[in-house]
Amino acid sequence: MTRIDFYISPSQDTQAGLQLVCRIAEKAWQKQQRVYVCANDPEQGQQLDDLLWVFRAGSFIPHCQSQDENCAQAAVVIGTDNPPDMPTDVLINLKRDVPGFFSRFERVIEIVAGPEVQRNLARERFKFYRDRGYPLETHELSS
Repeated sequence: MTRIDFYISPSQDTQAGLQLVCRIAEKAWQKQQRVYVCANDPEQGQQLDDLLWVFRAGSFIPHCQSQDENCAQAAVVIGTDNPPDMPTDVLINLKRDVPGFFSRFERVIEIVAGPEVQRNLARERFKFYRDRGYPLETHELSS
């Protein structure tokens, strides 16, 4: 059964959520896991793509946008719709709702950061998973 983890940032800054995605993606890559990041829209996907190059000095995470030709080699794929047809271990969800394909992943990571409206949407996603019996874990992060 898919494991669901909520990472809760104290920051009201949306950019903090993208920084957190980078850190989690890097950790997964170091564990040789493949990651699909489901961005809310193409602009957010591009922001994350740009940030993965520079979020930490000396860091390198092989990544691509889902429409790129060479995604099969990337550890992290960024898209806004269904993930590419390749084995992927972790879904990082940045969408406002739960993607219909979430259960095909071993693990789903939900990022909770930004203004209150985004936090309320995360609460709705939490209820969705809880009501369906998925194992949930929350990680309260410090600033």
